[in-house]
Amino acid sequence: MSFHAPLIIDIAGLSLSKVDRQRLQHPLVGGLILFARNWQDRAQLTALCQDIKKVRSDLLICVDHEGGRVQRFRTDGFTHLPPMRALGEMWMAVPSAQAKAGPLDATNAATACGYVLGAELRSCGVDLSFAPVLDLDYGSSSVIGDRAFARDPRVVSLLAKSVMHGLLQSGMANCGKHFPGHGFVKADSHTSIPVDRRSLKVILADDAAPYRWLNTVAASVMPAHVIYPKVDSRPAGFSSVWLNDILRGKLGFGGLVFSDDLSMAGARVLDGQTVSFTQAAVAALQAGCDMVLLCNQSLVTSEDGGNAIDALIDGLTESQLKGFWQASDASELRRRAVLPKTPALNWDDLMVQDAYMHALDWIA
Repeated sequence: MSFHAPLIIDIAGLSLSKVDRQRLQHPLVGGLILFARNWQDRAQLTALCQDIKKVRSDLLICVDHEGGRVQRFRTDGFTHLPPMRALGEMWMAVPSAQAKAGPLDATNAATACGYVLGAELRSCGVDLSFAPVLDLDYGSSSVIGDRAFARDPRVVSLLAKSVMHGLLQSGMANCGKHFPGHGFVKADSHTSIPVDRRSLKVILADDAAPYRWLNTVAASVMPAHVIYPKVDSRPAGFSSVWLNDILRGKLGFGGLVFSDDLSMAGARVLDGQTVSFTQAAVAALQAGCDMVLLCNQSLVTSEDGGNAIDALIDGLTESQLKGFWQASDASELRRRAVLPKTPALNWDDLMVQDAYMHALDWIA
């Protein structure tokens, strides 16, 4: 029987409880995602990450830490990274002797952002940030907004590639999101089910183009909880057409596919029917996701009265035993491939490292 740890879960507090440890020891759990509620200061975060690795050294510790308004850790020395739109604006600015501007300065600044982002997180024990955003900035999406680099997919691709380069220099993998594109729709998939009625031809030529251009450097991808009815009736993250035929087949992506958060409204209705977390997880895995995320549920009661995370673990175990989904050696290899391969610098050594100080000069 194959081994496959597809679940990424969350924890409630600043340290691991007995229940947290039990969940993280379960063979179906492959990682956890941290939020601002799990942050007090660097010492606490570092101790928490060390404790997690003592439970299981292969657990993937993740966070949404992009810069701008999506940055979970902002105090105790963490650099306030700019929103990615600022890099797109730098690209478009006219070069001058007084300020960093133009495409080449922008790509250097993007590499610097990636390095600082990755190095600071890694120094505290975090393995992966779900970044960078590859969505295009159409100016209409409130949930994407200044998280996007630009409207032009060529600019987005080159700036994202530079951020990925900086992350790689820090020893951190990357995650492009939200495939094939969340920027065109106004609705927020956290609270509703966005629908993008454009044709596949238009989406491939524009929003999805960065995924083809970055298929040699993208380590992982997170699909959107958006329905594109001219391609499939299901959201992209639950669609084998999008994940297998298009992302892996047509666009040549070979890395890890994460689902977006299964607790979001865009993941709770499939084929017109409200689904449980277990049903959503099975559907995502069947469609081609390697790992599935369930966020902000560590203190939430499930429909049957138990904890939502425990209900998902039990439900996925039962689904596997009944043959509704099969463990995948390939998925497990992809999960392990995004774990850091090199030791991280501790914070004090990082603060005086030449490469880090040079990167800070580009961000300032």
